[in-house]
Amino acid sequence: MTTYEPEQTIDPTVVLLTVEEAARRLRIGRTLCFRLIGTGELESVPVGRLRRVPAAAVHEYVARLRATRGTAAPAA
Repeated sequence: MTTYEPEQTIDPTVVLLTVEEAARRLRIGRTLCFRLIGTGELESVPVGRLRRVPAAAVHEYVARLRATRGTAAPAA
């Protein structure tokens, strides 16, 4: 049985997200998030030995998805 974990509030002052945080916001897995970063679809920046995703990049990625793939057929 899985336990319910309430949604964490999003802090609007956060500028850089970990890959895990970005994946959580996009509701995708960590592996897919790394793949999007690797292909350049999702912007990321190196911070020392770490990889971070600008919070604005998550919104930009979704906006691009909506513009290019957002024309799905309505449900019947």
